[in-house]
Amino acid sequence: MPYKKLLASLIVCILLITGCQSSPTEKKNVTHLTLWQGVNPPSNRDVLQKLVDKFNQNHSDIKVDSIYVGQPDQQMPKILAAVVGNAPPDLLWFSPTIAGQLVDLDAVVPLDEMLNKSAVKDEIDPTLLDSIKYQGKIWSVPFATNNVGIFYRTSLFKAAGIEELPSNWEEFRQVAKKLTRDTNGDNKIDQHGIFLPLGKGEFSVFIWLPFMWSGGGELADSAAKVNLVDNKGAISALQLWQDLVKDGSAVLSAPERGFETDAFVSGKVAMQVTGPWTLTYINNDIKNGDFGVFPIPANERQATGIGGENLFLLKTTPEREKAAFEFAEFVLSEEFQTEWALGTGYLPANLKSRQSEKYQAYVEEQPTAKVFLKQAQYGRSRPVFTGYTRVSESIGRAIEAVLLDKSSPEEALKESQERLDLIFK
Repeated sequence: MPYKKLLASLIVCILLITGCQSSPTEKKNVTHLTLWQGVNPPSNRDVLQKLVDKFNQNHSDIKVDSIYVGQPDQQMPKILAAVVGNAPPDLLWFSPTIAGQLVDLDAVVPLDEMLNKSAVKDEIDPTLLDSIKYQGKIWSVPFATNNVGIFYRTSLFKAAGIEELPSNWEEFRQVAKKLTRDTNGDNKIDQHGIFLPLGKGEFSVFIWLPFMWSGGGELADSAAKVNLVDNKGAISALQLWQDLVKDGSAVLSAPERGFETDAFVSGKVAMQVTGPWTLTYINNDIKNGDFGVFPIPANERQATGIGGENLFLLKTTPEREKAAFEFAEFVLSEEFQTEWALGTGYLPANLKSRQSEKYQAYVEEQPTAKVFLKQAQYGRSRPVFTGYTRVSESIGRAIEAVLLDKSSPEEALKESQERLDLIFK
């Protein structure tokens, strides 16, 4: 079957990748570790590589190879193929939502014992502890954290005569209309109010979820049961996004490219829903600091989505797992978290880092970071359960159908629920 051939091909590729890590000229007694990651944009990967190099320089007996393996949706088949083929990476950078799947595959190392013995545990932001647990055990550590807000171009707001930032959905919709303009008089819209992600992948879902929570919706109950049909928050959030498109205020990304910020940087769109991981990149590309950030406008309540990836240790050998945890401790350290935050815009997961003089000086120079720090109190995490990837894909299909005007929010969610019912039954 084509699927089996694809899986076999992936396993062969993975074996080739993992088999070519060490060089014959390197000294013996060095534990070689592979880190699979999907860090984006490329400038953030450069920051990570410098930190990995620093770790390697300070650990003569451990060498970590950081390998970019694509965006999360591209990583999933590679991860599953690696686990099935018994050729997993030692360290995996991924959303915490994958924990249930890795645990069910018996592919991931429980970290309770090692983390409880580590002094760095008490330095982890306690709001992130839920994201590292599944079924009462710890399966990962926070790599960094972030949440979602709305970036806006200050000069475009001024040109449109907008003096107050929108605080609710109706104001948000009206502001988006005002920002949609024909700026050169050729009777064609060349500046849109808002950039929305198109695609059924996890990024689109992650960006949309804060609107669902703001609308009063929940993704799943305490038993991880998903109900999309009677979910008023989900319906109203999809309706808002569809209204923005029908108003002509929204421009859609290329499929599965909602993370790109080129249209925002060039001024073709005035607002974009994204997070602090783009902060350094945008700050470098937009002159004179011509941008700001405001919280997700509230409907029934204030909400944002807590993001950031976690670091998983996959089962290999006791020696490699011990070495991998040394790298995990480095990632959790004040040193790593501060340099990562300053270089990328992510928020530190380490409390000492967040309170450090170096990071506080950065926050004073970069006031947009304050918005993300302040609204973290309203943050919601995506649930961790085995079937999350199926749920996310079904919601992504609903988002895509609604944005392309192929379905109403109610119809799209009903279809997604029926699909999930079949899968889980």
